[in-house]
Amino acid sequence: MAVKIRLKRMGKIRAPYYRVVVVDARKRRDGRVIEEIGKYHPTEDPSLIEIDSERAQYWLSVGAQPTPPVLTQLKITGDWQKFKGLPGAEGRLKVKDSGDVETRRKAAVESAQNEAERRRAEAAAARSADSGDSPDSPDSSDSASSAEDA
Repeated sequence: MAVKIRLKRMGKIRAPYYRVVVVDARKRRDGRVIEEIGKYHPTEDPSLIEIDSERAQYWLSVGAQPTPPVLTQLKITGDWQKFKGLPGAEGRLKVKDSGDVETRRKAAVESAQNEAERRRAEAAAARSADSGDSPDSPDSSDSASSAEDA
């Protein structure tokens, strides 16, 4: 039986994500799989690539053939170099820094709050300037004439 390591497409239209699966080569793209060994989310920045290295090494050692997209991912994670005994087995996978995301999120919230406070202060200043600067306005003349009558 010819075994392939390939991608199984999931997700919605225009929002794909994939599972890295071991499957009989005669099965259809999203058909029954032997084992799922990872996942790949190409729409994230940087793309999420998670592959169970131990299981990938096992399937490669028993003769499973990776498709070209999966081969590229195995090279990025360093699993292909480890299997072939080549240098560079640490891979070149970029990892999303979750602390950096939290820092950016907090900074965005603070800037939005500062902007809202600034707008409120400008609106209050504009309201106080409108009521004090124009004695010819009808509201201020009514209050002035009522003060004279008393």
